[in-house]
Amino acid sequence: MKTFHPRGLKKLKVNRFACFAVACLASGAAVAGYAQQNRQAAAATDIEIAPVRGNIYLLAGAGANITLSVGSDGVLMVDSGTADMSAKVIAAIHKLQNEIAMQGQPKSAIQPVKPIRYILNTSALPDHTGGNPALAQAGKTFTGGNVAGDLGDVGEGAAIASHENVLQRLSDAKMATRGLPTETYFGSQMKLSHFFNGEGVQLLHIPNAITDGDSIVNFRLSDVISAGDIFDFRSYPPIDLQKGGSIQGVLAGLNKMLEMVIPEFRSEGGTYVIPGHGRICDTADLAYYRDMTTIIRDRVQDAMKKGMTLDQIKASHPTEDWDGRFGKAAYTPDMFVDAVYKSLSAKK
Repeated sequence: MKTFHPRGLKKLKVNRFACFAVACLASGAAVAGYAQQNRQAAAATDIEIAPVRGNIYLLAGAGANITLSVGSDGVLMVDSGTADMSAKVIAAIHKLQNEIAMQGQPKSAIQPVKPIRYILNTSALPDHTGGNPALAQAGKTFTGGNVAGDLGDVGEGAAIASHENVLQRLSDAKMATRGLPTETYFGSQMKLSHFFNGEGVQLLHIPNAITDGDSIVNFRLSDVISAGDIFDFRSYPPIDLQKGGSIQGVLAGLNKMLEMVIPEFRSEGGTYVIPGHGRICDTADLAYYRDMTTIIRDRVQDAMKKGMTLDQIKASHPTEDWDGRFGKAAYTPDMFVDAVYKSLSAKK
């Protein structure tokens, strides 16, 4: 697992071997402990973790970006990556927790790490939800509130929260019961009933954006937004028309986030936004992406008013100004133009 600071700061350096030789000679238990840490490091290969602000971290390399809140209450995750990366994600989280616990603490004061408590899904897409079953099983929900029963029971793991449409789509896709949302909302927002790691956490529904079940997650004290694929900084918005997505919904989501963010100076710094894919972003990045999406929508819309066919619009290359930046992903410029055209053509 690599750990680095956002926006070009130097990578944190972790000396994994400085005390190993002495520890091995001192105790067989130390040898066992080191072996376990070494296994965790190997399992976390290809995973990168970037500190964002406060208790918030970005975990990349497991499919879609995963946002982590790590602190005294345990771990809250926004999305869970792909199913095949679950073991590496768990190992990377444990390694991060151990590193945080050891910072500035004598060994006698180090407390056991807390479990994964919540998984918040921003959509039902496989690279956002594939890890749900394994990661929920690795976690443990809180007692109290509306939770009852023996938490040692096999049915109890981390709570999974999402919009109600995500539960429906995961059920239709035959997601394992362990990976289905345990808490859903149907209105415009859902708030965790209490502070988690010292701050309020909100899920905000963005109707008919990439899909019909998209949420963005707002960490209110840290001033960090986890955007899901509404804001994909490696690609054009991957609108899924078959699952209720639309270009107007995507733009509504981007504009909603722009209403929420506050820059530190001009358009730089301030509120951080974690996209579904790509690096940590700020107001300037979000505005650039919104403007790009708006201009392409307007170009397609204008061509439609002139009576141009879909093939003619594609041939006019309405995305060409940004293809060098966003046109190299699996979701191609033609796929995006096709989705915009069909979205604007849909009966209202």
